[in-house]
Amino acid sequence: MPVTMIVQDAVAAAVDALSGRRIAVLTGAGVSTDSGIPDYRGKGAPVRTPMTVEQYLASDAARRRYWVGSHLGWQAFAAAEPNRGHLALARLEERGLSTGIVTQNVDGLHVRAGSRRVVELHGTMRRIFCTHCGQVFDRRDLALRVEADNPWITVPENVALGPDGDVLPESTDGFIVPDCSVCGGMLKPDVVFFGEFIPAEKFREAEQLVRTSDALVIAGSSLVVNSGIRLLERARRRRLPIVIVNRGATRADARATVKIDAGTSEVLEALASALPQI
Repeated sequence: MPVTMIVQDAVAAAVDALSGRRIAVLTGAGVSTDSGIPDYRGKGAPVRTPMTVEQYLASDAARRRYWVGSHLGWQAFAAAEPNRGHLALARLEERGLSTGIVTQNVDGLHVRAGSRRVVELHGTMRRIFCTHCGQVFDRRDLALRVEADNPWITVPENVALGPDGDVLPESTDGFIVPDCSVCGGMLKPDVVFFGEFIPAEKFREAEQLVRTSDALVIAGSSLVVNSGIRLLERARRRRLPIVIVNRGATRADARATVKIDAGTSEVLEALASALPQI
């Protein structure tokens, strides 16, 4: 989709601000909407009833609800393909213009698009780990186990996929929750649940990426999550140019050097094409 004249002017201003600088990128759910994964807070976003880590760890019923919904949504979530925005960011890194990506997304699409330095702040749905022995499992292998143990489960047509790849199940009766095949312990997806802190070493890695950059681009995030604001503040205190690309307002529009109110795919593609080699 071609950008409008207003967006073209904003992209030109962003190019001026970013030219000659190595760019750190922070992405949120809005980057993945063109891949068919809904965002959290944009217009038309589904109503969310997020499960907290306390609920997950303490309740057999909560874990059963989680695994039914997560499995029903997994096939659609895993089938999503990187879009033009993901591919544009991978090209920026390949050209040496980007130091890497810090993402709040758990869909793994930046990695699949070819980006090599990706800090997944909130973890990834690709991995499952045992909370008892620490054994790590590939989500695709675990899905096969779930289907073998629960052959009656079928993915409904026109499934209403949630931002984290889950579906609100109609029933959880009779579902066998997967456990660790090594020790029988409780399994948990390698993602940060509500009420859970981002691992300190992961946030330090994100800070280091911003610290070694000369500019910050924020794409597809309303910056409601404090981790994003903290990284923006690291850049602002160093007086780095900050470009925000998001449909609708964010918490930090007033702190941006350039704000582009438009879709991330077309804008990131335009930036990747227009930014000169350093």
